[in-house]
Order: sequence, then structure tokens, then C-alpha cells
Amino acid sequence: MEIKRKPDWLKIKLPLGTNYRHVKQIVASHGLHTICSSGKCPNMGECWGAGTATFMILGEICTRSCKFCATRTGKPLPIDAEEPRKLAESVKLMGLKHVVITSVDRDDLIDGGAEHWAATITAVKNINHGITIEVLIPDFDNRLELIQMVANAGPDIISHNLETVERLTPLVRSRASYLTSLDVIRKISVTESVSKSGIMLGLGETRDEIYQIMDDLVGAGCEIFTMGQYLQPTRAHLEVAEYVHPDEFARLKIEGLQRGFRIVESAPLVRSSYHAEKHIR
Repeated sequence: MEIKRKPDWLKIKLPLGTNYRHVKQIVASHGLHTICSSGKCPNMGECWGAGTATFMILGEICTRSCKFCATRTGKPLPIDAEEPRKLAESVKLMGLKHVVITSVDRDDLIDGGAEHWAATITAVKNINHGITIEVLIPDFDNRLELIQMVANAGPDIISHNLETVERLTPLVRSRASYLTSLDVIRKISVTESVSKSGIMLGLGETRDEIYQIMDDLVGAGCEIFTMGQYLQPTRAHLEVAEYVHPDEFARLKIEGLQRGFRIVESAPLVRSSYHAEKHIR
């Protein structure tokens, strides 16, 4: 199977520069993981070069095997109890004023890792006074008490991605369902945190289905919405059905704002945490 050739607008700058090397050294020396590298994010060079990174907690092995995701899947290692402190200290060393944290799914844990999530957020806030925090959380099997445990730690933005339209969800995601994720957004929206979600384009969705997901999310109280191009990580992952032109992304951004989102990020290389520091303002 041959991976579909990328158009010119998806060309990615190679990682380089002093800040990139500085971030890489801090992440490595503290034994941390980032979704930037584990998820093969196309913006890693830009973000690390700007001195920012999206940290991934609870290890780098996911218990789910979604067909779009480059993160390793299998049996995870035990939780590192020192991870909250190490991550908080890394954030301080980087001098960040805004940090994004995500995680693998940990269906092997009774609480899905929620307590570790809360401890990490608390540690980052205690060591980095005045910092703002965005978290991109798993669905926690839609358990209100676990979602609330994370929210009670006080992140400024809580994101949970629907990833794709309802029709394609069984094909793209291994365990999560569209309606479950939509209800997670609904639960986030009644907390004191801002709610956020995102999808990938180019998996075979129709424009009417994109409009439906916009309406569903706005109806669930979602305030921030991101859209980016799906890129096939390896030949073992889902093929790209379509490379969506930047002009169409721009048009969909206008559509999203008109349908009720407060902020819409829409461009081929947009990812959940891309330019996330702007959303807090």
C-alpha cells in the first residue's frame, strides 16, 4: 500500500534551533513523554522551537488502538508517582506561562488515571504560580465523578476530542463512541473550565456531517473547536481519503463561528494544542 502523496501546503519545517534542543533536553532528562513526539505531530519543530510542548502523562503506551493514532498500544507500565513533580519542574525550567497536558487512555486503571491527572494539575499550579493550564482528557468511560475529579483540580480549559463524525467513529476509534464523547463535552461544559473539542478532516466525512458535528458540539456547550487535516502516520493506519484545501478550512472556520463557537482553529496543520496559549486569552 502506498501512502497518498501530500500536497505542497502540508510541507513541514524540520525541527531545529536552540529552543528546540532546550525543550528536547528537559523532556529527556526528566523522563517525560510528549504527544508531540509520540503522536508524530507535524508541528513539533515549530512548537518546540518556540519553547512549548504538550506533555503526555500516564506513560506512552495506550490501552486503546484507534486507527488514526501513532501512539503505542499494549499493556502499560505502572504509573510513575513522581511524574507530577517532574512535569511541574520541567514547566518551570521552560519558563512556560501556559501548558497543555494530555494522556494515553488507561482502561487498566480503576479510575482511568483521574487521580493522577488531578495530582499533576495541582503540582503544576503549586510550582508555577499564575500559570494557565489546558488539559486534553480521555473519556473516562463517561463517568461523571472522574471527569469532575479532573475539573476540581482547576484547569482553565478541558478538551476532549470527538476526532471524527458520527458515521466514521466506529471505523476510526477503538472503544470510544460518538455519543459518549459528546456527553463528556456536556459534562465539561457545566464545570468552571472552558470546554473544547476537535476533529480531523480527510477521513471521508461529508460537509453536511461536519455541520452536524458543529451543531452537536455547540448544543453540548462546547466553546472552542479545532479542525485539522488527518495525516496517515504509517502504512498500518487508516489511509487519507482526501486532502482538504486550506481555502475549505478557512470557509469551515467561518461556518463554525456562525454556528456558535467562541473560537475556531481551522487549517491543515491545526492540532488540538496548536497555538493553545492564544485560546486562554
